[in-house]
Amino acid sequence: MRVDEFDFDLPQERIALRPVRPRDAARMLHVQGRAMADATVRDLPRLLSPGDCLVFNDTRVIPAQLEGVKLGGEARIGATLHKRIDLRRWQAFVRNAKRLREGDVVHFGAGVMADVESKADDGSIVFAFQGDEPVELLLERAGTMPLPPYIASKRAIDEADREDYQTRFAQKDGAVAAPTASLHFTDRLMAELGEAGIEHAMLTLHVGA
Repeated sequence: MRVDEFDFDLPQERIALRPVRPRDAARMLHVQGRAMADATVRDLPRLLSPGDCLVFNDTRVIPAQLEGVKLGGEARIGATLHKRIDLRRWQAFVRNAKRLREGDVVHFGAGVMADVESKADDGSIVFAFQGDEPVELLLERAGTMPLPPYIASKRAIDEADREDYQTRFAQKDGAVAAPTASLHFTDRLMAELGEAGIEHAMLTLHVGA
C-alpha cells in the first residue's frame, strides 16, 4: 500500500481554533452508500432511525499541561501528564527533558512541586508530586488544558479552554485529551434525539491516560 495516496492539502485557515457556537452547528459529512452530502451535527435526529443508539464517553479532561522551572537553575520545563501510575506519580512527556536528571525538583507554580523520579529513553519522565494534597487539586490550581498541538501552536491556552475542551457528558476525571466527537452535542440536540426515538448509552474511557 502506498500511504502517500492518502495525502491531502489542508489549508491552515480551515483549522478551527475555537468551537463553533452553538456546538451542534459544527459541519458534518453524511455518507450513505456512494452518496455524500454536507450536513451539520444538528441534523442527526433526521439522519438516524428510531432505536439507533449513540454511545458517549463520560470522561472528564484534566488540566494536565504544566509549565515550570527546575529548582536551582533557569531551565524552563513543559510537561504533559499522560499516564497515572499511582496516587502521587504520573508519567509525562516533557519538553526540555534533557535538562532534567533523576532527583531534580521542578516547581510548576502555585506551590506545586514534583521530584524527577525516573527518565526513559523516549524522553518521558515519571514525576512524584510532593505533599499530601490530591494531585487532581494541584492540577486544577497549576495546570492548563492539554490542547492538541495543531491548536496550541497557533494561539495561547486560556481559561475559556477549561469549558470549551469538555463535553456536556464529562463527569469522571482522568482524560488528557477530549473525546472530540461528542464535543458537538448540546442539551437541545440530546432532547431532539430523544424525541426522535434515538437512544444513548454511556461508557468511561480516559483518553490518552
